[in-house]
Amino acid sequence: EVQLQASGGGLVQAGRSLRLSCAASGFNLDEYVLGWFRQAPGKEREAVSSISPYDGSAVYADSVKGRFTISSDDAKNTVYLQMNNLNPDDTAIYYCAARTNGVSGAVYLRDYEYDVWGQGTLVTVSS
Repeated sequence: EVQLQASGGGLVQAGRSLRLSCAASGFNLDEYVLGWFRQAPGKEREAVSSISPYDGSAVYADSVKGRFTISSDDAKNTVYLQMNNLNPDDTAIYYCAARTNGVSGAVYLRDYEYDVWGQGTLVTVSS
């Protein structure tokens, strides 16, 4: 069975850091486009970041550029989201996702472009 398991969320103060993890089972992450999305209370789900399996290039939402870093560890079959200098606007449920059949050089930041989803992990940032 193909699954993604997200973890690492929690309650932190503004200015602090968290690292989210997303472990895959049933498939190899290095063959998939990987993404992180988030959904804040009362808001639509939005893309945070995506990383390509072809060249390792990453893209970020403007709101997190310079603060968040996406990475993957093929040996651990896990994708990470390092989040630094968190602020209350980052409070949300964070979801990891994987996409099959990506195209090298393409950018995938729409949730409907992803096939496999993790269950979400809650990040709460207090002021």
